Amino acid sequence: MNPIHDSGQSYWMQTAAMPSFAPLTTGTEADVAVIGGGIAGLSAAWELARAGLDVVLLEARGLAGGVTGHTTGKVTALHTTVYDTLRTEHGEDAARLYAASQSAALQHVVDVARDLGTDCDLERRPAVTYCEEPEGVESLRAEAEAARAAGLDASFVTETGLPYPVAGAVRVEDQAQFHPLAYLRGLVEDLVARGGRLHENTRVTEVDGGGPCRLTTSSGGTVRADHVVVATHHPVFDHAVLATRLTQHRDLVIAGPLRPGLDPEGMYITREGGKRSVRTTPLGDGRRLLIVTGEAFAPGTGEDTEAGYARLLSWTQERFPGFEPSHRWAAQDNAATDGLPLIGRMRAGENVYVATGFAGWGMTGGVLAGRLIASLVTDAEDPWAALYDPGRSGAVLGSASAFLKAQWETGKHFVKDRLETLGDGTNGPVRTLRPGAGTVVRSADGPCAVHRDDRGDLHAVSAVCTHMGCLVAFNNAERTWECPCHGSRFGVDGEVLQGPALGPLERREPTDL
Repeated sequence: MNPIHDSGQSYWMQTAAMPSFAPLTTGTEADVAVIGGGIAGLSAAWELARAGLDVVLLEARGLAGGVTGHTTGKVTALHTTVYDTLRTEHGEDAARLYAASQSAALQHVVDVARDLGTDCDLERRPAVTYCEEPEGVESLRAEAEAARAAGLDASFVTETGLPYPVAGAVRVEDQAQFHPLAYLRGLVEDLVARGGRLHENTRVTEVDGGGPCRLTTSSGGTVRADHVVVATHHPVFDHAVLATRLTQHRDLVIAGPLRPGLDPEGMYITREGGKRSVRTTPLGDGRRLLIVTGEAFAPGTGEDTEAGYARLLSWTQERFPGFEPSHRWAAQDNAATDGLPLIGRMRAGENVYVATGFAGWGMTGGVLAGRLIASLVTDAEDPWAALYDPGRSGAVLGSASAFLKAQWETGKHFVKDRLETLGDGTNGPVRTLRPGAGTVVRSADGPCAVHRDDRGDLHAVSAVCTHMGCLVAFNNAERTWECPCHGSRFGVDGEVLQGPALGPLERREPTDL
């Protein structure tokens, strides 16, 4: 059995170290300031530097250490069953534009990796959306037809490369998969060569979108720039509008060496059973690493994530005999309520741009965002700008049912979590808290989040998220505090791990509980 690497870092982060950069501690100026060092931010910074602009990029933690570093690395224009939905809710023209823009982003990755000479394990593979249950066949037939009508080389099939039978599938040829951090490392090196300035451990705490824009950071540095790109997964500087149009979800990931003869030689996904995504990547010695993703859940809802990992492992071992995991991690994504990413000006009249809502397809979405934002900043024509415009007609509500459901969930957590006395499972009295567990309790200073580590020591912080005041819940596998309203994540000592929260949870004294 393989010893499992459970640091929370992905396989990608362990096998392709990114360059390091010092925090920004002084004042500086630039044509464009990019906030966020994932694939969207790095792509935007690179495209802008390539266009001849002076660019500074600010990352709150480490480059590609957030959503991008925990992806599965699929580069494809087939996004489960998006095309049938798009043509129904937005029209056939929107579906065609979506397919063309995502396909162009895929080809751009291929071209950039070739032009920069980047070895990122890029492989051309088919992408397949499938179902095992007969009830799902008709929707996949409709998706295959919609994807073909949108311009993809799509077909409906009943045979795949998976080592288990399926009832039906949509297959799109000549898609791609890669090592995302190896690709971005090449991009960073070229960005620096073009004069780009990068700073890690530099959390932007305030953005003044006037002309020029002014940025304040937690590291003491400031930036004055003509344009600002907010590529922070969640648009952290817009609470009132964009936050209401995004929903968050997390996926668990397990990976391990694959037995010979079981490589499905493609990228597969099904929405059945809480979603399952399957692909492989080369290990460098003739073997392949199997990567399986699933057990999707909303952050901050108190899900038993250890049980989720157990279900995902059981499912994988049933279908890939002999599989034993060597790595596990988790990823977080968000989606816009109308199903389309939000890429463009954050607010009319300001030179602040946003890239978010990729719905789990951030490899093509992030590359697309970088190109689109560079076009907007340089006043170049872009055929896809209107489709992804955050202010597009109807986008404020998008799908009315999805929008209202998202707002109901946020309001429910904001009020309900304060009224209930949570006393079962992860939320019990502190005295009964077992090592490795966490609980939310009432205290004289308000709701308190308490974790007992493996040594038995208690760690206590405020349970009130510093973003908009919802109460956090404990993730028992990752040992983090997560907000159910907008997906902010914190360490057990309150450190911000993932926004939109900008400040840590206030520390409390466990002796006061």
